[in-house]
Amino acid sequence: MNSLRRISIALGLSLACAFVLATAWAQDTSSTSTAQSGAATVTTQVKNAEIVYVSGNDVVVKMDDGQIKHVVVPDDKTITVDGKELTVHDLQPGMHVTKTITTTTTPRTITTVRTVKGRVWYVNPPSSVILTLPDGTNKQYKVPKGQKFEMNGQMHDLFDIKKGDMISATAITESPEVERSASSHVTGTPPPPPPTPPAEAVLLIEEPTPVAASAPAPEVAQATLPKTGSMIPLIGLLGLISLGTALGIRAFRRS
Repeated sequence: MNSLRRISIALGLSLACAFVLATAWAQDTSSTSTAQSGAATVTTQVKNAEIVYVSGNDVVVKMDDGQIKHVVVPDDKTITVDGKELTVHDLQPGMHVTKTITTTTTPRTITTVRTVKGRVWYVNPPSSVILTLPDGTNKQYKVPKGQKFEMNGQMHDLFDIKKGDMISATAITESPEVERSASSHVTGTPPPPPPTPPAEAVLLIEEPTPVAASAPAPEVAQATLPKTGSMIPLIGLLGLISLGTALGIRAFRRS
């Protein structure tokens, strides 16, 4: 039993050592780090619109430049109106909304460190090399111009490397990128109240208050002779009457 146990332990140690050696033969690891490479810039954009139609989550707005846009507003999106948070189901035609978009742009540099260690299976200087991996397969690598490899504590190029050598190389690459993050906030104002209907015109006629007045005294007609009249015609008339009377009496006596 003891001998079998010793054999199993020895086999285990041998396998462990073989795995360590195989790992040491060929390693291809990389690590990536990101760092900010400059000051961030912030831009703000303001868009104004008027709501012209609302149905469920569908909202049609008219932009300041006259464009008509259809927007699908999710239920969890809120709009601040008079200090209150309203959802899409609270919107009404005639509301004016203002959307403020804040964009932050941050320049960054991504640094990638790649380390390759392995046993040379084939070398084609100065452009490529094939290394043996722990699983027994071979992998080919393209070698950048000027790349150096560490071997026996010294730096060499591919012209100094031959099959069977253990080499290691570290490649560092840096690539710039821009990170953009945007946030938006929407505020609004309620629709204006309906216009006051025009007042109907009413024609008013003011009648004067009657004032009691005393009736004027009737005028009495006075017979007056014209200033040009005289007594002569009257005297002549009286004479004719007297003459006719006398002639009548005389004719009566004769008869």
